[in-house]
Amino acid sequence: METADISPEPPLLGGDFRLGWTDRLEARWRALGVDRRAGRVSRLDRGWSSVMYAADEPPARARNIGADVAVGDWVIISSDDERVDHIVERFSAFTRRASFDGNRAEAHTIAANIDTVVLVHQLTSPPNQRRLERELVLAFDSGAAPVIVLTKSDLVDDPAASIEVLEAVASGVPVMLASGISGDGIDELRSLVRDDGTMALLGASGVGKSTLINALVVGGVLRTSSVREGDQRGRHTTTACELIGLPRRQGSENGWLIDTPGVRAVSLWSSGHGIERAFADVFDLADRCRFRDCKHENEPGCAVTAAIAGGQLDPRRLDAMKRLVAEEHALEAEQRAQDKSQDRRGVRKQRPRPNPRR
Repeated sequence: METADISPEPPLLGGDFRLGWTDRLEARWRALGVDRRAGRVSRLDRGWSSVMYAADEPPARARNIGADVAVGDWVIISSDDERVDHIVERFSAFTRRASFDGNRAEAHTIAANIDTVVLVHQLTSPPNQRRLERELVLAFDSGAAPVIVLTKSDLVDDPAASIEVLEAVASGVPVMLASGISGDGIDELRSLVRDDGTMALLGASGVGKSTLINALVVGGVLRTSSVREGDQRGRHTTTACELIGLPRRQGSENGWLIDTPGVRAVSLWSSGHGIERAFADVFDLADRCRFRDCKHENEPGCAVTAAIAGGQLDPRRLDAMKRLVAEEHALEAEQRAQDKSQDRRGVRKQRPRPNPRR
């Protein structure tokens, strides 16, 4: 991750460079042609953005009027300090389809300008391959580097079986173990935040994200809830996405964490190459099929069905990929229908630009 050269003049760009400002972001800020400094969004609350200019100063607050703002964004507030005027173009964003009714064709960006996205699962529940596949599609499309972390390692005697199940669909993404209670794996997790970078933790409610962050941040900053003894499922404790400073420890650099509320539904947004990367094993087999338009059903010379018959590919893997491809096609149809409706009304909402490849 590149770092910006600090000018001796008072910076009009990112304020405190410890917030994650880089040369790339500076170039995008300059392209806006606005002579006001940018600050980083640390929290969103009912139409308000909390905007940080320095790590040791209280954040400013501004309205998100007509702005598609996410925690981690760099923004420029209007000259009257009332609203977000501009958003510096993101270099990465974890984006899913909006989950509430009436906005199925709208994007919901959970975290922006992140270097590493940590997909958190817990060892005390059966491993969920289908959820992980969906998360990996979004993570690959985000522009950030994905890592899988299995929590609550202090509560299981032998995690090997769960690791093996998830590694089977991990597409080469590293799988780590961690416990916010025992401290196992915390140093390894912290090492993922380098050179003043930003790491986002995403997962279902109760998987232990807040406990991990409390272990990473000296003194603990987040509330945690107890779990039910019967199934070890936790109660939802994080109610808003938030940017949290990661203090310098033992010679390491400062860094930033984005904690997110538990994501119950992992709904796809328009995929770039996320499905291809998350299902690289299936796509590699498909390249060997006799017919380019093979549907991997009853066609002769199908390498995918041959691999299933030979036990080299789990048929559920192919079915999951087909479901995600169909979901993406349905979303694209919804977007086209919404665009036509807006055109008829004379209103066209600009969609988020695809994330650039890193």
